[in-house]
Amino acid sequence: MRAAVEIAFIVFLFYANLLMGEFTQSGEARGHGLAWAMRDVVTRENVAIALVGALIGYAVVELLRRRLQ
Repeated sequence: MRAAVEIAFIVFLFYANLLMGEFTQSGEARGHGLAWAMRDVVTRENVAIALVGALIGYAVVELLRRRLQ
């Protein structure tokens, strides 16, 4: 259960970062709104990147936890 929560949190941070970029970097979302920005960032490719990154991040954190104990 802890692993699922930690992986979900990493995915949340990934998407929060993408959404912030939509509103600050490109500025496109300012004119189109939040729903448009969500459709723009939630793609199959981004989901795959988020899950792979979250799994790698979780594995690294677990490895560090075990080595530091």
